[in-house]
Amino acid sequence: TDEIMQQEIRPLVAVDIIEQLHRQFAILSGGRGKDGAPIITFPEFAGFSDIPDEDFLNVVTYLTSIPSLEAASIGFIIIIDRRRDKWSAVKASLTRIAGAFPGNLQLVFVLRPSRFIQRTIADIGIKLYRDDFKMKVPIIMLNSVSDLHGYIDKSQLTRELGGTLEYGHSQWIHHRTAIENFAMTVKTTAQMLQTFGTDLAETELPNDVQCTEELLSAHTDHHSKLKDELKLAVKQGATLLTCIREPVTRSANSKLSPDELENVATVERLLAQLDETEKAFDQFWTKHHLKLEQCLQLRHFEHDFREVKLALDNLMEAQAGFADIGDSVTRVEHLLREQKQLEDKGQEPLEKAQSLALHGEQLIQNNHYAVDSIRPKCVELRRICDDFTNETKKKYDILGKSLELHKQLDKASQWCEAGIYLLASQAVDKCQSQEGAETALVEIEKFLGTAKEHQLSNPKEFYNQFDMILTPEIKANAQRILQKLEDVQEMFDKRQVSLKKLAAKQTRPVQPVAPHPESSPKRASPKTTRPAGVVATSSFSFTIGLRKKSAGVKEHLGHLQTSARTVNTMTVSLSQCKNHIINELIETERVYVEELQSIIEGYASEMDNPNLVHLIPSALQNKKEILFGNLPEIYEFHNRQIFLKEIENCIENPELLARCFLKRKEDLQIYEKYCQNKPRSEALWRQCGDSIFFQECQRKLDHKLSLDAYLLKPVQRITKYQLLLKEMLKCSKNSEGTAELEEALATMLDIIKSVNDSMHQIAITGYEGDVSELGKLLMQGSFNVWTDHKKGHNKVKDLARFKPMQRHLFLYTKMLLFCKKREENTDGHEKTASYSFKNSLKMSTVGITENVKGDNKKFEIWYNGREEVYIIQASSVELKNTWISEIRKVLTGQLEACR
Repeated sequence: TDEIMQQEIRPLVAVDIIEQLHRQFAILSGGRGKDGAPIITFPEFAGFSDIPDEDFLNVVTYLTSIPSLEAASIGFIIIIDRRRDKWSAVKASLTRIAGAFPGNLQLVFVLRPSRFIQRTIADIGIKLYRDDFKMKVPIIMLNSVSDLHGYIDKSQLTRELGGTLEYGHSQWIHHRTAIENFAMTVKTTAQMLQTFGTDLAETELPNDVQCTEELLSAHTDHHSKLKDELKLAVKQGATLLTCIREPVTRSANSKLSPDELENVATVERLLAQLDETEKAFDQFWTKHHLKLEQCLQLRHFEHDFREVKLALDNLMEAQAGFADIGDSVTRVEHLLREQKQLEDKGQEPLEKAQSLALHGEQLIQNNHYAVDSIRPKCVELRRICDDFTNETKKKYDILGKSLELHKQLDKASQWCEAGIYLLASQAVDKCQSQEGAETALVEIEKFLGTAKEHQLSNPKEFYNQFDMILTPEIKANAQRILQKLEDVQEMFDKRQVSLKKLAAKQTRPVQPVAPHPESSPKRASPKTTRPAGVVATSSFSFTIGLRKKSAGVKEHLGHLQTSARTVNTMTVSLSQCKNHIINELIETERVYVEELQSIIEGYASEMDNPNLVHLIPSALQNKKEILFGNLPEIYEFHNRQIFLKEIENCIENPELLARCFLKRKEDLQIYEKYCQNKPRSEALWRQCGDSIFFQECQRKLDHKLSLDAYLLKPVQRITKYQLLLKEMLKCSKNSEGTAELEEALATMLDIIKSVNDSMHQIAITGYEGDVSELGKLLMQGSFNVWTDHKKGHNKVKDLARFKPMQRHLFLYTKMLLFCKKREENTDGHEKTASYSFKNSLKMSTVGITENVKGDNKKFEIWYNGREEVYIIQASSVELKNTWISEIRKVLTGQLEACR
């Protein structure tokens, strides 16, 4: 289009023929005929015959292009003034005008030569040569200007023709040049504004604050310069308009000629066009400037969001590290102080987050274009703030409970110690009398009355109260103290029984015997011959001391037993762990094989039983392969002749297990086929699962679960393999066969991934080709996608699209598919996903840009030299790197194949 425009013939302007115009051999004075026809005058010009044809044609063409189309359509009136010339000059003028005049002629007036001889010759000549001039309009020969006034009013004729029309040729040229310059200025200005507007529309908004500020500054400066250009153009037009109107302004009696009036109209029209252009440009600039300012606001918001989010994440991470609830009063009080410090430390980032969220909401209220980007961030900020506040409150509640618990446990422990001390301090000799025994009983009852303050008499109530914070260690400590309370209570009970007997009235004297809180030794030493009273006192003191020591010994023995159990656990051989895993694998494999056999024989085979055909629903007829898939193939692989037998051979040598899975890597792919059919199988089961046929089969098999539960077994089994391989790997670190185990585990994970990918692949709808021809499915997942298509003049000039498309991508070795994920409820059951095909890219024609400025989770896939660009945002940097790695492998493989 630009080349064609450059080849177009540009209309003549005054500056192109300025020298020819100054020669004044033809003028457009501005006069008009009675019907408004423009008048072109050819004044007396001595060298008229010597004017080159090109110069004559250019001047006449230019003069006829000046009047309006309406005036030119009436036809031009030509006045040829040859009063001082000869007939030959008249003839030459008429001949040239007849042959080269480009406009529509109405009349031709000729002021014949004034000398008698030349006039006579002219009269004769015009009669003889009239037909030679080939003019279709009348040629009127006039003797004088007086005759001319009979046809044209004096006011439309210049003074040279006896009229009153003011005409200055130099001024006329000046006005024409100025008008045309102004018209060119208006056109140039409009083009500059159009170019700038196009550049603005095609500008991609930056992704960071600095670039956005620079772009805003550059565009604002450019806008200011263009506004200055506009002001100069308007000033130029206003000045020109004043100059044209100057005669009328100078004298009230003066009037502008029709041509001058047309000049005024032309300038006013150009000024109006300039005004409209400026308004349109200002309107567009207002929108664009607002867009840039909002973009800058967004980039500041995103920058602040990243900083605040990082601070909040560190805060949440620090809070998550406060998992300890303390094991003593001192420790809990220290934790509470640390929690308070963390809370104080978090006030500043929390306030910033709340302020930033409020700022984001204000942007939304102000109709910001990126609402879909701002609102989730505001929601996330408030969520994190609420999470921190709630988690802090929860921590305080837990630590408060923990502090209360440990205080109660400490008080209970102190109460036990005080009780033991009380029992030990009651002298036996003072308790032998009734008064002494009663005094001791009062002391005991008074002390036991303080037990209610500790609220530890009911263990069940105690556990219910502190259940939320009872870790195994705290629970063990609490149980120890509760047991201690029970023991002390038992000691008090026994002492009370003894003292109550002593406090009762005695009817006969008795030998003083010490009340034993615990049973005395079974037999006394035969060597002991001390008095009974001395023996009793000594026995009581020994018993109390023995119980004190016994408690310490028991506690010490408990620690020794715990240590012994730990040592025993640590000394269990790794081979025993491996054997346990192998045994579990073999036992579950045998059960699995038996279950597969029962399904095939008890259900699948029964569908061919003539005696049960009448029980099979019509919707199930001839659909056994859909319901069971390739389950028979899976059974044949796992029966005792193949996989199970190979696993059983690993009992003596567990290191061979990894080789079994590596050897059967290809065979295990049968699970992918089974899982691909599973949605169809489930849909058929939902339709026919409650039929009498299945109920009868289940009754015969004596199965507690229905068939659909057993049809899930293969899916569960493939997962079980990778779990057992993980456990085996844990027991085999840095030992022989570790590498093979890692490879086997990776193989199973690849199979599970392949199964998962295939489940997604079969849900693709709308793709007209055959997905099996696209090569191996390498990756699949959901992403945010933006597009930027640049196809010549069809390039979208609107501003960038900010709301991403949600697309599910399928990466094959030959093709990349873009699909839209849809979820639908099926017959009231759980949602099933389908993927509606939207677009595809051949991997042989794509390229990648691994990093996109402003977001480390984005990368680009482009097509045909960036003719189509797809900006893809992953949910994490790790996922992005995984996809880039796979795509790079595909492209590298293609390059090597080409080589």
